[in-house]
Amino acid sequence: MKINGNTIRPGMVIEHKERLWVAVKVQHTQPGKGGAYQQVELKDIRDGTKLNERFRASESVERVRLDQKRYQFLFAEGGNYTFMDNETYEQIVISRDMIGAERAQFLTDDMTVTIESYEDSPIRVELPDTVVMAVVDAEPVIKGQTAASSHKPAILENGARTMVPPHIEVGTRVVVNTADGSYVERAKD
Repeated sequence: MKINGNTIRPGMVIEHKERLWVAVKVQHTQPGKGGAYQQVELKDIRDGTKLNERFRASESVERVRLDQKRYQFLFAEGGNYTFMDNETYEQIVISRDMIGAERAQFLTDDMTVTIESYEDSPIRVELPDTVVMAVVDAEPVIKGQTAASSHKPAILENGARTMVPPHIEVGTRVVVNTADGSYVERAKD
C-alpha cells in the first residue's frame, strides 16, 4: 500500500531500497527555505542496520503489512527457540539473533508471544511488555538508606541483572520490562 512520505509514524514497516525497515524515530522538519520533510530513522528488520532518510510529502513509499500470529513458547535448545501455534499446533524454530539475546532471556515456559511474518517468513518476535520474575540474589537492606533515589543491583531467576529499590529482598517477585530489563514494580501476587 503506497503512502505519502510525511505520513510515516514510529513502528510502521516500509519497503525502501528493496529492504524492509521499521521506523524508529520520526521528526517533522520545516526549514525556512524549501519544503517540509520527515526525518526518519529506519532500522532494518532482518539485520538491524540503521539508516536516516528524508521523505517529502510528494514522495511515496510502500507500507508493508506484517502477518501477526500468536504462538506459545515451548523450549530453548542451543541458540534456537521453539514456538507452537495454538490453533494448528505447528511448531516454528526461531534463532536467538531474531529475538535478541537481551530479550530472549525473559522467555518463560508457556509464554504467549506474537510472531510477525512477511510472505510466510518470520521477521520479528514481540514479547509481552512485562514479565514477573523472582529475585534470587540482592544486597541486604542498609539501614538509613533513602528509597527516593537509591537502587541496588539484583539478580533475577533467569540470571538477568537489574536495579531494584532497597526494600526488595531475595524471594520477592517483581515486574520487569522486557524491552530493557528495568524494574517496574513489585508483583501483586
